[in-house]
Amino acid sequence: MKTQKQNISKKRKKTKILAIGDIHGDIRLAEKLAEKAKRENVDVVILAGDITFAEQSIEGIIGPFAKAKKDILIIPGNHESISTTAFLSEMYAPYSKHLHGYALVRNKVGFFGAGTANMGIHQIKDSEIYNLLKKSHSKIKELDKKVMVTHIHPQNSKSEFSGWPGSKAVKKAIESFKPDVAICSHIHEAAGLEDHIGKTRIINVSRKEKIFEL
Repeated sequence: MKTQKQNISKKRKKTKILAIGDIHGDIRLAEKLAEKAKRENVDVVILAGDITFAEQSIEGIIGPFAKAKKDILIIPGNHESISTTAFLSEMYAPYSKHLHGYALVRNKVGFFGAGTANMGIHQIKDSEIYNLLKKSHSKIKELDKKVMVTHIHPQNSKSEFSGWPGSKAVKKAIESFKPDVAICSHIHEAAGLEDHIGKTRIINVSRKEKIFEL
Protein backbone atom coordinates (compact mmCIF):
# COMPACT_ATOMS: atom_id res chain seq x y z
CA MET A 1 0.00 0.00 0.00
CA LYS A 2 1.32 3.43 -0.94
CA THR A 3 1.92 5.82 1.91
CA GLN A 4 0.40 9.29 2.01
CA LYS A 5 3.90 10.73 1.65
CA GLN A 6 4.47 8.79 -1.58
CA ASN A 7 1.15 9.98 -3.00
CA ILE A 8 1.95 13.61 -2.18
CA SER A 9 5.38 13.33 -3.82
CA LYS A 10 3.75 12.34 -7.10
CA LYS A 11 1.53 15.43 -7.21
CA ARG A 12 2.43 18.02 -9.84
CA LYS A 13 4.48 20.90 -8.54
CA LYS A 14 2.45 24.08 -8.86
CA THR A 15 3.76 26.89 -11.02
CA LYS A 16 3.95 30.31 -9.38
CA ILE A 17 3.24 33.21 -11.73
CA LEU A 18 3.62 36.99 -11.50
CA ALA A 19 1.65 38.92 -14.13
CA ILE A 20 1.83 42.63 -14.87
CA GLY A 21 0.93 44.91 -17.78
CA ASP A 22 1.33 48.54 -18.84
CA ILE A 23 4.77 49.13 -17.33
CA HIS A 24 5.26 51.91 -19.93
CA GLY A 25 9.01 52.18 -19.49
CA ASP A 26 8.87 52.52 -15.70
CA ILE A 27 12.30 51.14 -14.76
CA ARG A 28 11.71 51.53 -11.01
CA LEU A 29 8.52 49.47 -11.26
CA ALA A 30 10.34 46.77 -13.25
CA GLU A 31 13.12 46.60 -10.67
CA LYS A 32 10.63 46.48 -7.79
CA LEU A 33 8.66 43.66 -9.45
CA ALA A 34 11.81 41.70 -10.27
CA GLU A 35 12.81 41.84 -6.61
CA LYS A 36 9.33 40.70 -5.62
CA ALA A 37 9.46 37.83 -8.13
CA LYS A 38 12.76 36.73 -6.63
CA ARG A 39 11.57 37.13 -3.04
CA GLU A 40 8.32 35.25 -3.69
CA ASN A 41 10.14 32.48 -5.60
CA VAL A 42 8.08 33.04 -8.73
CA ASP A 43 8.62 30.64 -11.65
CA VAL A 44 7.18 32.69 -14.53
CA VAL A 45 6.80 36.44 -15.12
CA ILE A 46 4.16 37.60 -17.62
CA LEU A 47 4.48 41.05 -19.22
CA ALA A 48 1.06 41.64 -20.80
CA GLY A 49 1.89 44.41 -23.27
CA ASP A 50 2.57 48.16 -23.24
CA ILE A 51 6.02 47.48 -21.91
CA THR A 52 7.13 50.81 -23.40
CA PHE A 53 5.61 54.24 -23.84
CA ALA A 54 5.31 54.72 -27.60
CA GLU A 55 8.45 52.60 -28.09
CA GLN A 56 10.55 54.80 -25.79
CA SER A 57 12.44 53.67 -22.67
CA ILE A 58 12.94 50.02 -23.61
CA GLU A 59 16.25 49.76 -21.74
CA GLY A 60 16.16 48.34 -18.24
CA ILE A 61 12.64 46.89 -18.42
CA ILE A 62 13.33 43.22 -19.19
CA GLY A 63 16.84 43.10 -17.73
CA PRO A 64 15.88 43.02 -14.01
CA PHE A 65 13.69 39.94 -14.54
CA ALA A 66 16.40 38.18 -16.57
CA LYS A 67 18.97 39.03 -13.88
CA ALA A 68 16.65 37.32 -11.37
CA LYS A 69 16.74 34.27 -13.70
CA LYS A 70 12.97 34.09 -14.19
CA ASP A 71 11.11 32.82 -17.24
CA ILE A 72 9.71 35.97 -18.89
CA LEU A 73 6.76 35.82 -21.28
CA ILE A 74 6.31 38.92 -23.45
CA ILE A 75 3.50 40.13 -25.71
CA PRO A 76 3.21 43.51 -27.45
CA GLY A 77 0.64 46.12 -26.51
CA ASN A 78 -0.64 49.01 -28.58
CA HIS A 79 2.39 51.10 -27.51
CA GLU A 80 5.02 48.92 -29.19
CA SER A 81 5.38 46.99 -32.41
CA ILE A 82 5.54 43.22 -32.64
CA SER A 83 9.12 43.53 -33.87
CA THR A 84 10.08 45.46 -30.72
CA THR A 85 8.87 42.77 -28.33
CA ALA A 86 10.38 40.06 -30.57
CA PHE A 87 13.71 41.92 -30.38
CA LEU A 88 13.48 42.25 -26.58
CA SER A 89 12.71 38.56 -26.18
CA GLU A 90 15.75 37.64 -28.28
CA MET A 91 17.98 40.10 -26.43
CA TYR A 92 17.22 38.53 -23.07
CA ALA A 93 17.17 34.89 -24.16
CA PRO A 94 17.19 32.24 -22.80
CA TYR A 95 15.03 33.72 -20.02
CA SER A 96 12.60 35.63 -22.24
CA LYS A 97 10.04 34.18 -24.66
CA HIS A 98 7.90 35.99 -27.24
CA LEU A 99 4.40 34.64 -26.58
CA HIS A 100 2.72 36.51 -29.46
CA GLY A 101 1.33 33.57 -31.45
CA TYR A 102 3.55 31.10 -29.61
CA ALA A 103 3.32 28.85 -26.56
CA LEU A 104 5.43 27.77 -23.61
CA VAL A 105 5.13 24.85 -21.17
CA ARG A 106 6.39 25.00 -17.60
CA ASN A 107 5.65 22.29 -15.02
CA LYS A 108 2.83 20.97 -17.25
CA VAL A 109 1.17 24.39 -17.41
CA GLY A 110 0.67 25.69 -20.96
CA PHE A 111 0.96 29.41 -21.70
CA PHE A 112 -0.34 30.85 -24.96
CA GLY A 113 -1.07 34.38 -26.10
CA ALA A 114 -1.43 37.22 -28.56
CA GLY A 115 -0.71 40.86 -27.98
CA THR A 116 -1.63 44.30 -29.33
CA ALA A 117 -5.19 45.61 -29.44
CA ASN A 118 -7.90 46.55 -31.90
CA MET A 119 -7.19 50.20 -31.18
CA GLY A 120 -4.19 52.48 -30.70
CA ILE A 121 -0.86 53.02 -32.45
CA HIS A 122 0.11 49.41 -33.11
CA GLN A 123 -3.30 47.86 -33.49
CA ILE A 124 -4.12 44.68 -35.39
CA LYS A 125 -7.47 43.32 -36.53
CA ASP A 126 -9.58 41.46 -34.00
CA SER A 127 -9.68 38.47 -36.36
CA GLU A 128 -5.88 38.34 -36.35
CA ILE A 129 -5.83 38.28 -32.54
CA TYR A 130 -8.12 35.24 -32.59
CA ASN A 131 -6.07 33.45 -35.25
CA LEU A 132 -2.88 33.99 -33.24
CA LEU A 133 -4.53 32.68 -30.08
CA LYS A 134 -5.82 29.65 -31.97
CA LYS A 135 -2.36 28.97 -33.41
CA SER A 136 -0.61 29.26 -30.05
CA HIS A 137 -3.25 27.23 -28.21
CA SER A 138 -2.86 24.36 -30.69
CA LYS A 139 0.62 23.74 -29.29
CA ILE A 140 -0.59 23.12 -25.73
CA LYS A 141 -4.22 22.04 -26.19
CA GLU A 142 -3.67 18.61 -24.60
CA LEU A 143 -2.56 20.07 -21.27
CA ASP A 144 -4.92 20.23 -18.30
CA LYS A 145 -3.69 23.60 -17.02
CA LYS A 146 -3.57 26.62 -19.34
CA VAL A 147 -3.00 30.38 -19.08
CA MET A 148 -4.00 32.71 -21.92
CA VAL A 149 -2.30 36.11 -22.18
CA THR A 150 -3.63 39.09 -24.15
CA HIS A 151 -3.17 42.82 -23.93
CA ILE A 152 -6.76 43.81 -24.58
CA HIS A 153 -9.60 42.67 -22.31
CA PRO A 154 -12.45 40.41 -23.50
CA GLN A 155 -15.81 41.76 -24.60
CA ASN A 156 -18.47 41.87 -21.84
CA SER A 157 -15.88 41.78 -19.06
CA LYS A 158 -15.80 44.15 -16.09
CA SER A 159 -12.99 46.18 -17.65
CA GLU A 160 -15.51 47.66 -20.09
CA PHE A 161 -16.76 49.96 -17.31
CA SER A 162 -14.09 52.37 -18.56
CA GLY A 163 -16.01 52.91 -21.79
CA TRP A 164 -13.44 51.09 -23.92
CA PRO A 165 -15.06 48.05 -25.57
CA GLY A 166 -13.39 44.68 -25.14
CA SER A 167 -12.34 42.27 -27.84
CA LYS A 168 -14.81 39.84 -29.39
CA ALA A 169 -11.84 37.70 -30.43
CA VAL A 170 -10.52 37.40 -26.87
CA LYS A 171 -13.96 36.47 -25.57
CA LYS A 172 -14.36 33.88 -28.35
CA ALA A 173 -10.94 32.42 -27.53
CA ILE A 174 -11.84 32.08 -23.84
CA GLU A 175 -15.10 30.35 -24.71
CA SER A 176 -13.42 28.08 -27.28
CA PHE A 177 -10.19 27.15 -25.51
CA LYS A 178 -11.33 27.39 -21.87
CA PRO A 179 -8.06 28.45 -20.20
CA ASP A 180 -7.96 28.26 -16.42
CA VAL A 181 -6.76 31.87 -16.26
CA ALA A 182 -6.94 34.70 -18.81
CA ILE A 183 -4.55 37.60 -18.22
CA CYS A 184 -5.20 41.02 -19.78
CA SER A 185 -4.25 44.66 -19.13
CA HIS A 186 -4.69 47.79 -21.35
CA ILE A 187 -7.28 49.60 -19.17
CA HIS A 188 -5.35 51.29 -16.36
CA GLU A 189 -8.48 52.11 -14.37
CA ALA A 190 -9.38 48.40 -14.32
CA ALA A 191 -6.17 47.34 -12.59
CA GLY A 192 -6.83 44.48 -10.20
CA LEU A 193 -10.32 43.68 -11.48
CA GLU A 194 -11.22 39.99 -11.61
CA ASP A 195 -14.04 38.40 -13.54
CA HIS A 196 -15.16 35.07 -14.98
CA ILE A 197 -16.30 33.80 -18.35
CA GLY A 198 -17.51 30.28 -17.75
CA LYS A 199 -14.87 28.64 -15.55
CA THR A 200 -12.09 30.94 -16.78
CA ARG A 201 -10.74 33.39 -14.22
CA ILE A 202 -10.02 36.76 -15.88
CA ILE A 203 -7.45 39.02 -14.22
CA ASN A 204 -6.70 42.57 -15.36
CA VAL A 205 -3.09 43.30 -14.36
CA SER A 206 -2.72 46.82 -15.73
CA ARG A 207 0.06 48.30 -13.55
CA LYS A 208 -1.12 46.18 -10.63
CA GLU A 209 0.76 42.90 -10.39
CA LYS A 210 -0.93 39.65 -9.49
CA ILE A 211 0.80 36.55 -8.12
CA PHE A 212 -1.06 33.26 -8.42
CA GLU A 213 -0.36 29.53 -8.61
CA LEU A 214 -1.61 26.97 -11.06
